[in-house]
Amino acid sequence: MKIKEYKTKFIAELLPFYDEMEAESFFYLILENQRQLRRIDLALNIDLVFSKDEILIWNSILEKLQLEIPIQYILGTTHFYGLEFNVNENVLIPRPETEELVEWIISSSAKLPNFKNIKILDIGTGSGCIAISLAKNIPNAEVFAIDISDKALATAKENADLNKVAIAFIQRNILETNDLEQQFDIIVSNPPYVRNLEKAEIKSNVLANEPHLALFVEDNDALIFYRKIAELATKNLSPEGKLFFEINQYLGKETVELLEKMYFKNSELRKDIYGNDRMIACNL
Repeated sequence: MKIKEYKTKFIAELLPFYDEMEAESFFYLILENQRQLRRIDLALNIDLVFSKDEILIWNSILEKLQLEIPIQYILGTTHFYGLEFNVNENVLIPRPETEELVEWIISSSAKLPNFKNIKILDIGTGSGCIAISLAKNIPNAEVFAIDISDKALATAKENADLNKVAIAFIQRNILETNDLEQQFDIIVSNPPYVRNLEKAEIKSNVLANEPHLALFVEDNDALIFYRKIAELATKNLSPEGKLFFEINQYLGKETVELLEKMYFKNSELRKDIYGNDRMIACNL
């Protein structure tokens, strides 16, 4: 079957689940992943065909999309901050908002003394997207990354190898940690912050497929991770260092107040590309 003909069938069968633009974007993502062909390649070669074996693979992918499994999990890969990352059901799919946090950290790191290595700690690293992007873009960075999940750390290690960076990975439950045992110039975390009461706002395919361990906190203590990480930072952040968080968009004011009560200064709350309160930086 000609690829162009299959494209028409593929999009039509996804329309009950996705709009036409999204269905078409899925088609070209898969085409590049499976055949290393771009939109322009197909436009210039309209007689390209799929073999019977390829059609079987595409039909299998189509069935998964109809079940609303995220395309990133189906393909096993995604892009973040210009880098490629393996993803699976053990890690969250990196979001564009987190790229903004990475960009903020990179620009801030330029203001730190450059005569020594900058020690960075990423808490709750998941796929490793923050830690790896920082290691790739801050030449004098020595990067450490913590996660409670051994399966998430296995994926993060794969991604560090894929992107050719050295990261010191540590398996640890941060809520049960009393000391980080060394000083860091930058501590960053995108911890679980979605309250159970906000589940109704989460897309059904996220709820069904992404790890709840990395997403949700109890309604009665939504800032539990921020409090604990800030407590550790009071002991393990260097005098000129900075603490960065990605946050719950509804709890920006509360998060700033928490940090100020713990004697952090110069708190800066920033909005993401969608206009939501999404990230905070502060120092001691």
